[in-house]
Amino acid sequence: MSLLFDYVTTSPTTILGAVFLLLLLYVVSRSFSSERSSNEPPGPRPLPLLGNLLQLDLKRPYKTLCELSEKYGSVFTVYLGTDKVVVLAGYKAVKEALVSCAEEFGDRHISPIFHDINQGHGILFANGESWKEMRRFALSTMRDFGMGKRLVENKILEECQFLMQMMEQHKGKPFDTACPMNYATSNIISSIVYGSRFEYDDPRFQKLVRRANENIRLAGSASIQVYNMFPRLVRWIKNRQLIVTNAENTIRDVKDLILQLKETLTPHSCRGLVDCFLDRKQKEEQTVKDTYYHERNLIFMITNLFAAGTDTTASTLRWGLLLMAKYPHIQDQVQEELSTVVGNRQVQIDDRKNLPYTDAVIHETQRLANIVPMAIPHKTSRNITFQGYFIKQGTVVFPLLTSVLYDESEWESPHTFNPSHFLDKEGKFIRRDAFLPFSAGRRACLGESLAKMELFLFFTTLLQRFRFTPAPGVAEDDLDLTSSVGFTLTPSPHELCAVSRL
Repeated sequence: MSLLFDYVTTSPTTILGAVFLLLLLYVVSRSFSSERSSNEPPGPRPLPLLGNLLQLDLKRPYKTLCELSEKYGSVFTVYLGTDKVVVLAGYKAVKEALVSCAEEFGDRHISPIFHDINQGHGILFANGESWKEMRRFALSTMRDFGMGKRLVENKILEECQFLMQMMEQHKGKPFDTACPMNYATSNIISSIVYGSRFEYDDPRFQKLVRRANENIRLAGSASIQVYNMFPRLVRWIKNRQLIVTNAENTIRDVKDLILQLKETLTPHSCRGLVDCFLDRKQKEEQTVKDTYYHERNLIFMITNLFAAGTDTTASTLRWGLLLMAKYPHIQDQVQEELSTVVGNRQVQIDDRKNLPYTDAVIHETQRLANIVPMAIPHKTSRNITFQGYFIKQGTVVFPLLTSVLYDESEWESPHTFNPSHFLDKEGKFIRRDAFLPFSAGRRACLGESLAKMELFLFFTTLLQRFRFTPAPGVAEDDLDLTSSVGFTLTPSPHELCAVSRL
């Protein structure tokens, strides 16, 4: 049980004693019923107040939930403390819920830690009309600034040059891929949001990236899982304090960046999303009494886009390079295809249709990497009977994306790196319905088209220029594919060599 309180300054024994004493006092005043109605989803019997806490691996809860699905089926119930959670497992259940019943399963569950740092604003951890308006605005504005179009392609290709320069500085010696990848992907979203990129050695930029990545990692820690279950009892834990402090510092930096843009704002000439928002805010304040275009929504929209647009794409690219180093025969095939189709010129997005094997490798990397294994939790917007089970309005729902990406009924070898999952017998690229790394439905990732373009252009450009190998003395078989603990699944700390192919 001590693993529940990672990063806490007080000893685990003392903490457990205090928490269970409070729980015992609480249980006297309030009973907890573990009985279920006959038409509610089945699941393991919960303990009073603790629910199924003792049955879960809180560092990797998605693994426990996958195991429970084998016993209880594709729709089942667990209790996280006193919170009832319905888990959806497997491609059919997840797709039916998120796509066919998109309205009923379309609300966002906002856990205490994300409420602490977003306060219901922005686009990731918000609901209602504010969320709808902010998502519409973000999506349309990002498209206006080239998301999925040639304009953003040029920004990515420009950033590729800065990224390769950073890698070349290591002269073929081992280095950690985390910073280069995070800086590159952060600059793409920064160029859309702020209208310009940052230099990699900019101290404020480095801090923004570090804090975003640290908060995503800490949000998946065991102690934060416990905080989300018992927010009033364990508010003092160290990881929560670190997350809140990081968020406060980031908000301060974002406010400064917004102010700089506001002072140089030119009407009818928007440099990025912030300018468009400020222009819309100014117009609506004159005509709309309770506008959604206020500073809090702008700040949290920026922090949401910056974190989401950095971590997942950078992590996927890091997984891709790690897999190339671990499976050099696959790297050989990618580089051979690139040499045959593209040669020495710059790769372009239009080349994708002529690079089926490379495209399959990128898709298989996304599938196996399983970056967001439980998605971001949903919540039912109304009562619904789903696959014969009654689910009440306001119930927390976990669409278990890992169970989709590793669904044994959908993938021939779900637990191995196999690009053939996305190739037909003639070697042509094929789409797979169970490929849902960006989730689906109303809450699907709004930056999906941007992420796909980044993954393709960064990956192919890097493989054109470099051969990625393990550090000297490290065998390919010794490269660890175990993910680090976090809200998203990043590779464990490692170093690679980028050896120039020129």
